[in-house]
Amino acid sequence: MTSQDTLTFHPQTACFLAPYLPAVFPTSSTHPHPHPFTTLTYAASLDSHLSLSPGAQTYLSGPLSKSLTHYLRSRHSAILIGVSTAVADDPGLNSRLRGVDLEGQPRPIIIDPDFRWEFTRDSRVLKTAREGNGKAPYIIVNASNAAAVDEDRLRWLAEAGGRVFWMPELPSEPGPRSSSSSRSRWSWDQILGFIKSECKVDSLMIEGGGVVINSLLSSPGNLKLINSVVITIAPVYLGQGGVNVSPAAQTGESGQRVSAVKFKEVQWNVLGNDVVMVARPDV
Repeated sequence: MTSQDTLTFHPQTACFLAPYLPAVFPTSSTHPHPHPFTTLTYAASLDSHLSLSPGAQTYLSGPLSKSLTHYLRSRHSAILIGVSTAVADDPGLNSRLRGVDLEGQPRPIIIDPDFRWEFTRDSRVLKTAREGNGKAPYIIVNASNAAAVDEDRLRWLAEAGGRVFWMPELPSEPGPRSSSSSRSRWSWDQILGFIKSECKVDSLMIEGGGVVINSLLSSPGNLKLINSVVITIAPVYLGQGGVNVSPAAQTGESGQRVSAVKFKEVQWNVLGNDVVMVARPDV
């Protein structure tokens, strides 16, 4: 990593984050739960958009909040994104914070049930790992797809120090079989439990994209799995038609609309032109 690529961020600037983060050196004894300590984080516009359109890279964070994101990465043992984000962004998924060594780098985890991420040996995350500036990804794939896997991708992944984890799908429930993709048969409880037990991850930073974020925010059961949220709001409207964060509508006992998600222990902090909210789901 060149000096031009590195970011500087003084930890004192992030003192407001301390109560919302996992232990500096998390272990199974400090977090003896079936799921990792999980932080949901993303940057959005004033109209709650992540990007201008599906698949379009859209830079929202200013320099300070961007450095904050890389600080957060260095404080978690893994970063999780969905396959659509991996395909669209070709991300490095490392921390570019000055002073973070390889041991302090997070492990990228990509949720890719159908193994449709057509990465190559030159994909950014693999190059980053081979250059010693990050760790190679773990890819979670539906076990039913094991027979149809591209051997080249498995080899490139192994060369960089990554691997595929084959996760079984949930038992089929009575009734007609869904025509949706295999990912719909995984619950977040199962995914996070698998990441803790099989990938040996004690703290996880979930960065997106829109499908992942909305599914986590759209169910009270999923919200209980989130320990903290860190949301950066940029002073810009992206306009209609973008990738939007908007949880599914919720109804109360009598059928009336109620708030979809509420937060507690909320703090707001200004970083440059951006505003950062740290909080916990109120469930």
